[in-house]
Amino acid sequence: MASPFYITTPIYYVNARPHLGHAYTTIAADVVRRFHAMSSDQTYFLTGTDEHGDKIVRAAKKENRTPREYVDQISGLFRKLWPELNISNDYFIRTTDPAHMAVVETILQRIYDAGDIYFSEYEGLYCFGCERFYTERELVDGCCPDHQTPPETIKESNYFFKMSRYQQWLIDHINQNPDFIRPERYRNEVLAFLRDPLDDLCISRPKSRIKWGINLPFDADYVTYVWFDALLNYVSALGYPDGELYKTYWPVAQHIVAKDILKPHGIYWPIMLKAAGIPVYQHLNVHGYWNVDQSKMSKSIGNVVEPLEMKDVYGLDAFRFFLMRDMAFGLDSNFSEEALVQRINADLANDLGNLFSRVLSMAHKYFGGAVPEPDPDVEKEMDLGLENNSRAAIDAYTASMGEFAFHKGLAAVWEFITHMNKYVDVTAPWVLAKNKATRRQLETVIYNLLEGLRIISGLIYPVMPDTAAKMQKHLGFTGDDGFYKMDRLTTWRGMKPGVKLRKSISLFPRIDLDKKQQPVEKAAFPIMEKPIKPEITIDDFAKIDLRVATVVSAQAVPRAKKLLQLEVDLGETRTIVSGIAGSYAPEDLVGKQVIVVANLKPAKLMGVLSKGMLIAATDEDGVTVATLDHSVTPGTPLS
Repeated sequence: MASPFYITTPIYYVNARPHLGHAYTTIAADVVRRFHAMSSDQTYFLTGTDEHGDKIVRAAKKENRTPREYVDQISGLFRKLWPELNISNDYFIRTTDPAHMAVVETILQRIYDAGDIYFSEYEGLYCFGCERFYTERELVDGCCPDHQTPPETIKESNYFFKMSRYQQWLIDHINQNPDFIRPERYRNEVLAFLRDPLDDLCISRPKSRIKWGINLPFDADYVTYVWFDALLNYVSALGYPDGELYKTYWPVAQHIVAKDILKPHGIYWPIMLKAAGIPVYQHLNVHGYWNVDQSKMSKSIGNVVEPLEMKDVYGLDAFRFFLMRDMAFGLDSNFSEEALVQRINADLANDLGNLFSRVLSMAHKYFGGAVPEPDPDVEKEMDLGLENNSRAAIDAYTASMGEFAFHKGLAAVWEFITHMNKYVDVTAPWVLAKNKATRRQLETVIYNLLEGLRIISGLIYPVMPDTAAKMQKHLGFTGDDGFYKMDRLTTWRGMKPGVKLRKSISLFPRIDLDKKQQPVEKAAFPIMEKPIKPEITIDDFAKIDLRVATVVSAQAVPRAKKLLQLEVDLGETRTIVSGIAGSYAPEDLVGKQVIVVANLKPAKLMGVLSKGMLIAATDEDGVTVATLDHSVTPGTPLS
């Protein structure tokens, strides 16, 4: 039964550019959101940036910018990165948004009025890198555990939040809700920390030291501590306290964070919620670090991995797959390009890619590219078992993905892929094809393989949405936006006999490990297989009349395998003949808005007078007609 699902990433601190760690967390949130969409759940996905604090002021000063100019720039890098990684968040929040700042002030005032915030002078050990006070027991060899530098002793007057008042409540809540913090090791880590008395939290910074922050509503000489400000984004983004989004999604809130911010999310945040009278979130899901060269990524030691570089060199879906497959959620994992290439070659090129290519090639070779009709009696007689294997894979996949065990979910899919590959070897379609007496067996075998590919395409959708859509397109489901819905995947025989299949393609070409990879800087500028034509002037270009046209009807041209005859509305009705029949069925084109060369000299093709030419791109996957991202009036010129 469909239900609301709310997933958040941390809001990322904008003192540095986005890197692999940010990409992993956000892709993981995107994957789990897409997984819940498979069950038609009502989903909401939040990410954003944390933009206040002393580190921002320092970073801005270093670049000779104001804090506002600096946060606008870096926040923009995060906002632009997510679509390039196929991340489909519903909202991007910034802590400098006026609506967020108003919520922070409201909740601070409420907690202050309840007597849980007090003013006091304090002397303590302060790490400027973390922007927080440390106790002696939290230090490692006298240094901040994250920055490996000794904190400075600071004495100043500030406002404090009485976290100690809620310590026993939090212990009881965690014990009564064992999956409140997961995996279990992080729940145990929080409980271990709570065995010692909990210090009250300093939640202000004097403006004499820092002005870049949200004013305390009860004292204009102070700004809010960055963590008290940042954590409230999870409710402010939903329109707390009266917004419909808040009412729908906050009761089912789930957070994804890395283990380095476990304490603020596992201790500060639930206590803040309790003190403010806000229900506590449902789950805190904590993942480990991506280590590079056996150590945590760090700008200072130069081992930061840029996600766009990896995506541009190896492909987006391959990159997403590697991140989800190679990290056991909760544990640390090691990143290397060699491991990425090995995973691409073994899992994607060999297992999935070869299976997809083989099955489509056989469907074209033996059945002219049409889905054959299976024989139920033959299925029983041969005891093929693929349907049972698919159900087992879906059950294991569903259980794992729901628990954020993405690596196990993908392992279940690949176990089914292994069954499929063995199925090909055991049934040997090439042998069945040699004998007319085994034609029904051949039809049933190929149908089952195509059906298995359909299910695989749906299961990989959360992790590899582009590859999933490409598989569906070649399986004859062009335009079917709901192919990944779980009710379809659990129904065997979703393939319709007679449907035309597209020709086989290579989903994931193998990468040669023996050849050194070109540097990333060069990969962005490869040598073009088809060189640019000689330069033209603006006057030359002005001679070409490009217009928007709406396809009114389409039909095959008799005796021509590659040609379609289109009737288009160009402000006037025209006939255009185009060589796109290998990539588009006539019904796929009706209603599409295309771009045509309107002033091309008419020519007869297979006896049909063509007045114009469609603009299209041709690559190894076939022909792709140029279209528009929203409707315009037919006949509109392009410039």
